[in-house]
Amino acid sequence: MKEYTVDIQKLFLEMMLADAQSYVRVQNIYNVDNFDPGLREAATFIKEHSDKYKTMPELEQLNAAVGAKLKPIPPEMKDGHYDWFMDEFEKFTKRQELERAILKSADMLEKGNFDPVEKLIKDAVQISLHKDMGTDYFDDPRTRLMNIKSNNGQVSTGWLNLDRALYGGFNRGELQIFAGGSGSGKSLFMQNLSVNWVTAGLNGVYISLELSEDLCSMRIDSMMTNTSSKEVFKDIDNVEMKVKMMQKKSGKFRIKYMPAQSTVNDIRSYIKELQIQTGVTVDFLCIDYLDLLMPVSAKVSPSDLFVKDKYVSEEIRNLAKELNVIMVTASQLNRSAVEEIEFDHSHISGGISKINTADNVFGIFTSRAMRERGRYQIQLMKTRSSSGVGSKVDLEFDINTLRISDCEQSEDSAIPGTGGFSMSNIKPVSKMSNTDETPKVQGNVESAMLNNLLNKMKSTGQ
Repeated sequence: MKEYTVDIQKLFLEMMLADAQSYVRVQNIYNVDNFDPGLREAATFIKEHSDKYKTMPELEQLNAAVGAKLKPIPPEMKDGHYDWFMDEFEKFTKRQELERAILKSADMLEKGNFDPVEKLIKDAVQISLHKDMGTDYFDDPRTRLMNIKSNNGQVSTGWLNLDRALYGGFNRGELQIFAGGSGSGKSLFMQNLSVNWVTAGLNGVYISLELSEDLCSMRIDSMMTNTSSKEVFKDIDNVEMKVKMMQKKSGKFRIKYMPAQSTVNDIRSYIKELQIQTGVTVDFLCIDYLDLLMPVSAKVSPSDLFVKDKYVSEEIRNLAKELNVIMVTASQLNRSAVEEIEFDHSHISGGISKINTADNVFGIFTSRAMRERGRYQIQLMKTRSSSGVGSKVDLEFDINTLRISDCEQSEDSAIPGTGGFSMSNIKPVSKMSNTDETPKVQGNVESAMLNNLLNKMKSTGQ
């Protein structure tokens, strides 16, 4: 590894003093602790002076103030040499930060504090200058829009009525949360989504922090083979044959149990090991469910739901971005939602912290009467990529096979807030027979009455 001697570090400071613009360009990675102890006072003076007075100190001013012995840069070095400075200063900063992170990690490992180590090392490795200047909005609108369409297009949920409300489905790298009360079907929704995507050819992982792998698998057997959950064991041979047949035309799928209070790092490690061992790229990840995870980046009491869920939801969304997957999880509704038929942000357990982070939040509503009719209702509580907030989508539920599917909805039910009920249900309907004779008789009666009225007016001289 290249050594950055005291002379090279001194040259960095001298070049920044000679060209204030170069200091501005490296300011986001400038850390006085990275410099040699003999230069640290000079580096600190430059930072404090520029922060306070919004200008770089003069060379003589710096030397006089801290006793530094920096020299002026020769004029010929000002042209063409600052590209070298930018590259080398970035490498120097990354090296120093990584070295310090490794030393700090060793202390953490000795104390058994493992979780923050990966983040510490990752932050050091990712140090870089702002070389990506972003998108020139006016430069090429067509290419910009086509990139969105081809690279970040929505993936269908498998439920077309929900897709319509979301302008197409879910995006990779985003976080979707299904919120419901205890026993409302949060796991069922994520398992049904998994079946929808696997049978569409996507590769995915279902992480369970509550139910066993065997129970999750048995439920999915019922959904995948359209077999009643009560009949799965009675018809094992047929179920086995159907699952094997589905395997030939479906994506790869894993179901993994992890203990409650696992972290996003545990999930990340598992996904990476899975991809290394199988060579399969994961397209979607369902985590059942968010409330049972603990954060990596901070030590938080499990009882402090607001702070805990804030960190966990941010870490899950970052993982979705990192892996470029469709990310779905679930959350509990609080007690205030028990008697409600319309959900809002106040009904989410732990508060609004996870809603602020999520891209889409759906409330799962059902009742005894709805379950008897085989219905679920999805309420769109938050959407970032559509105007569907407030929409309600009705879905059919087969209590035998546990399969959730689209139900037929009229055009009226597509209006946000109608909840899938046809307006014809509340419009008065005439019970009169609409025969040809009826309007004719009615027309003759009205005509005779009008003639009688006109004759009376003539006879009275009105």
